[in-house]
Amino acid sequence: MDEPTSQNGVNPPQPGLSDALELDAPRAGSPHAVPSGSGGRSWMLMLGALGVVFGDIGTSPLYAMRETVLATGGRFPQHDDTIGALSLIIWALFIVVTLKYVVLIMRADNDGEGGTLALASLAHRSAGIGRGVKMAIGIGAVLGLALFFGDGMLTPAITVLSAVEGLGLGSREFEPLVIPLTLIILIGLFAMQSRGTAKIGTLFGPFMVLWFAVLAVLGTISLVQTPSVLVAINPWYAIRIFVEEPWHAFVSLGAVVLAVTGCEALYADMGHFGKAPIRKAWFFVALPALLLEYFGQAAAILRDPHLASIAFFSVVPHWAHYPMVILSAIASVIASQAVISGVFSITQQAVQLGQLPRMEIRHTSATDYGQIFVPRMNAILCIGVVLIVLIFKSSAALASAYGIAVTGVMVIDTMNVSLVAARQWRWKLGLVIALFGLLAIIDFLFLGANMLKIPEGGWLPLAIAGFVFVLMETWRNGRRMHMEKIRSESMPLNLFLERADKTPVRVAGTSIFLSARGDVVPGALLHNLKHNKVLHERVILAHVLVDDTPIVPAAKRIEVEKLGKGFYNVNIHHGFFETPDVPRALEEARPFGLAIDVETATFFIGHETLVPAEHSALGRWRLWLYMRLAASALSPARFYHLPPNRVVELGTQTTI
Repeated sequence: MDEPTSQNGVNPPQPGLSDALELDAPRAGSPHAVPSGSGGRSWMLMLGALGVVFGDIGTSPLYAMRETVLATGGRFPQHDDTIGALSLIIWALFIVVTLKYVVLIMRADNDGEGGTLALASLAHRSAGIGRGVKMAIGIGAVLGLALFFGDGMLTPAITVLSAVEGLGLGSREFEPLVIPLTLIILIGLFAMQSRGTAKIGTLFGPFMVLWFAVLAVLGTISLVQTPSVLVAINPWYAIRIFVEEPWHAFVSLGAVVLAVTGCEALYADMGHFGKAPIRKAWFFVALPALLLEYFGQAAAILRDPHLASIAFFSVVPHWAHYPMVILSAIASVIASQAVISGVFSITQQAVQLGQLPRMEIRHTSATDYGQIFVPRMNAILCIGVVLIVLIFKSSAALASAYGIAVTGVMVIDTMNVSLVAARQWRWKLGLVIALFGLLAIIDFLFLGANMLKIPEGGWLPLAIAGFVFVLMETWRNGRRMHMEKIRSESMPLNLFLERADKTPVRVAGTSIFLSARGDVVPGALLHNLKHNKVLHERVILAHVLVDDTPIVPAAKRIEVEKLGKGFYNVNIHHGFFETPDVPRALEEARPFGLAIDVETATFFIGHETLVPAEHSALGRWRLWLYMRLAASALSPARFYHLPPNRVVELGTQTTI
């Protein structure tokens, strides 16, 4: 199989993601990292962060207070129930979002980038850790990716549905329209993904400023009417619930976590905006607005406990109800867009790192590498979200399914950042154990509480994550066995070069073979020689490597090795945020003494037919799944952007 070697699904993958993470990567400050800047630049980045980063957590007030109050006090909560629920939400925002993610985890960047995968990569580079720990980090990273896919289906469904349900609250005549209108909005959102979001994205920031301003104003008006609700800032009211009714309080954490969903985005989008703008946006805009909104909702419930089931709209004046429904729907679309874009980005990384088969990845912006569209994943998400809405039919029912994926990622992040703090920041072991031990206890409490939701709907994100995890593991293990088989049957390159002079004919021109590795002969080369009995004057073995960095600087993109007798080894390096473009990379080889005219060169790739072995090590059902995944993989010619009129495919048959 004549395909480049790297961690993507096209080439021989590493024995695990933990091994893929062993590649060293440059630290923060690389050319691609977005500087936080100062003055006008910083404020513009802050505005952009508000539009992209805070959509999910910014729309949590649509359902978080309602579900938490109902979980702690029932349909008609008493004073202490409401204050306790509010205190739990406030301190979740302070500890989980502010302390853990904004203050601590955002310190851990991988070449300026953030996210579960980047953090796992950073932790994996820590000195003095054993192979078992590295393997655990790798498995955790894959599991985090799988959980993120589950969250990516639930977030658009619950946010848009929560907003549109406001129509039914205003008039029962609109209740039958809630589901159809929700589906229209969601399907329209997925339909516009192929057009890109660059132009629409310019409006996200100002609109989210308006959204947070409205939340702050409405919350303040309600708070002024019942200022006694401010006592909830005292953590004792949250602790008292655990003291007086520990089991009841533990169960309520499954609802409290809804207030912190989206905290991963604070870290994952760090590379696009920088640390300082995101922190400013959180401390100066998002956090104050959310606190005021939650205080206002709790104040309204204290005045009338019957409003607990409509907590968000309880602070909205009657005359502003429908405008607020429209405003909420737009905010929910922005939150959904951020999650969808995140799924596209994580899919690209998974493909590049060998966790998923090759997929078509379209760049929808000429200037922003983060603006991508993955057609296959967009279709899967759309179908999944529509089915979720049709199955659960209400945001209250969806709340029972929401949270497990988020808390799972939170646990993984805490484990990884604690390792980074101990091994790379050189913090004292006692401080690491005390601080991150406390954060881990909180995370596990959230995770445990959400596990209680499994019978009520929590099975759904776990089922999605489990399915994705099986796909990833099957693809990774299958590719490893597949490539080991091919390597064992390949001819060593040095042996071939010794006999190259005996080739009957060398014809004019350049042939480029996508090589599985640098020390063996590509199968396509041997097949071409066997059938056509010729070699070109220049033979280039192109070897694509996906490095463990988000972006590879142009100066480090190409490595050229002259092998003699007209043969060259060319290593092409890409980051896991990039889509490899082999022709463009080869054109950059001139400074290294290798001038290539891509328009006249001929690219040779192998087209494999897989045949199941009688006793495959993969087992029957995993072999069947791997073969289907391999058949669905995008053609190397399209994935690597090879010129279609310059590609020759040579078929082979491999038994696995």
